[in-house]
Amino acid sequence: MIIIQPSGGLCNRIRSINSAWTLAKKKGVPLKVLWLNAPELNCPFEKLFQPTEEFSLSNIYSLRSPEKLFLQLTARRRLDNRDILENKTGVTLNDAFFRSLPDSVYIFTWEQFYPTEDYHLFVPTAAVQKRIDGFTSRFASHMVGVHIRRTDNVSAIGKSGTDAFIRAMEAEIAADPQVQFFLATDERAEEAVLRQAFPGRILSNEERVLKRDSEAGMQDAMVDLYCLAATDKILGSYWSSFTDVAAEMRRIPKVIVGEEGYIHFRNNFPST
Repeated sequence: MIIIQPSGGLCNRIRSINSAWTLAKKKGVPLKVLWLNAPELNCPFEKLFQPTEEFSLSNIYSLRSPEKLFLQLTARRRLDNRDILENKTGVTLNDAFFRSLPDSVYIFTWEQFYPTEDYHLFVPTAAVQKRIDGFTSRFASHMVGVHIRRTDNVSAIGKSGTDAFIRAMEAEIAADPQVQFFLATDERAEEAVLRQAFPGRILSNEERVLKRDSEAGMQDAMVDLYCLAATDKILGSYWSSFTDVAAEMRRIPKVIVGEEGYIHFRNNFPST
């Protein structure tokens, strides 16, 4: 059995679970997910996602959880984040390392270690999906997502500045005067600036809870993520898994906005 204890925020967990699912499939063994409810993500899995038959899952509320400790002690191999980083190339485990792994592995990581082909494991609950639908039903015919990451993400703050986002959004308007924006940000001051700069063009979950240490805050994060994924293109923040996953979910173009200007690249997804 492959046991994954995904760490970090929502999108880091999504990517590491997807990776563990791929590893389990390659090994031909079941997957077990230990979902830690902690300050950075304090919400049970089933309050965000519908159940899946692709893996079994336990919510745990302490690093001293008896189930967690038992699975750690009985696994034939234990891997942490450093082990993953040292034994992958890009987002793929090196083949020799993969072959060296037994069929019983306990993994603690926030890293992606296999490419993500789809996100079928992660279907929002009916209640969360209803809220997502409420926003996407208001989307314009051309909708661009804007994700501005702030708080503790020093890389995003330093690289993807507010002025650069304004320039990027102005470029979108120049290309299509009818464009509208769905904004997801963890900083209300950023939203105020953009609403003043682009009156009447911004849609957001204005009543969202920003802190991730509650069910309400995590469900609001889900709404933002899936609404971003429903846009035509994303203007996103540097070094942000939230930007990356939102674009990958529907294989839409993403733009990483940088202080030096408007950096544009399209994801290298195969044609479907």
